[in-house]
Amino acid sequence: MARKIGVIGMGNVGSTVAHDIIAKGLTDELVLIDINEAKVNADALDFADAMANAVSHVNLTVNDYSALKDADVVISAIGNIKLLQGNTSNDRFVELPFTSEQAAMVALNIKESGFNGVLIAITNPCDVITSIYQTMTGLPTNQVIGTGTLLDSARMKRAVGKVFEIDPRSVGGYNLGEHGNSQFTAWSTVSVLGKPITEIAKERAVDFDQLDEIARAGGFTVLHGKNYTNYGIATAAVRLADVVMSDARAELPVSNFRQEYGTYLSYPAIVGKNGIVEALHLDLTEKEAEKLELSAQYIQTRFDETLKNLQNK
Repeated sequence: MARKIGVIGMGNVGSTVAHDIIAKGLTDELVLIDINEAKVNADALDFADAMANAVSHVNLTVNDYSALKDADVVISAIGNIKLLQGNTSNDRFVELPFTSEQAAMVALNIKESGFNGVLIAITNPCDVITSIYQTMTGLPTNQVIGTGTLLDSARMKRAVGKVFEIDPRSVGGYNLGEHGNSQFTAWSTVSVLGKPITEIAKERAVDFDQLDEIARAGGFTVLHGKNYTNYGIATAAVRLADVVMSDARAELPVSNFRQEYGTYLSYPAIVGKNGIVEALHLDLTEKEAEKLELSAQYIQTRFDETLKNLQNK
């Protein structure tokens, strides 16, 4: 059976996601959707021109929601980067008035298509938008996932790897909560050089507060340097899509619905072909548990407000 992925939103992130999927040969069919028809058609032609030199052939479909019906994965990369540019508060919620309305419309189109695969949300603010997609599509919570702190965790690993002079892939651990200002590194989960980082922190004079801030602010450091982000988040999204497509059952810190908090937030879970296969439970410190609770409350409050606004329009 042919593999099929859809990418909705062909801006800086969406086009990078689509290119990565094609370059890695992760799908047989790729559906590209964007309200800017000239842009999405240009991308499709550019990808078609690349096909003769690509690893494998990919059939392309443009701006046809009905083609998503039998897709395995749909990735939402809609957004408006101009709202973040020049944003001194470094708050992803400045995009919410725009992205919430767009996500609601996209969700209805996805629902109408009959899609029943796994929906992956990149769109900011990720946790609230993921909640909107699940509510509006009516898909089971396990089939709607946000990239969440998969990227923030990678930024933490990059920072820790630099301190210890090792490959970031050799660092274990997670950033939890909101993909935003209330997220945090759960240092009790982080391991390096075969030991918990808390055990060897004094030997290396590790500044946890500084490393935490590097992970939190990493995206805005990139944004302020080139006016958009794309490679880090696209790589995270494509990795997540690949895990679903291959039923890898990988443990990843993604935005998933946590029953105990009643909301979407980032927490490690086992991910496979049906989305969230198993919810995991970490042995967090009391302080970390408090931070996670506060982050969950913030996400839930903003989601409730947003949903109410959408319903009143």
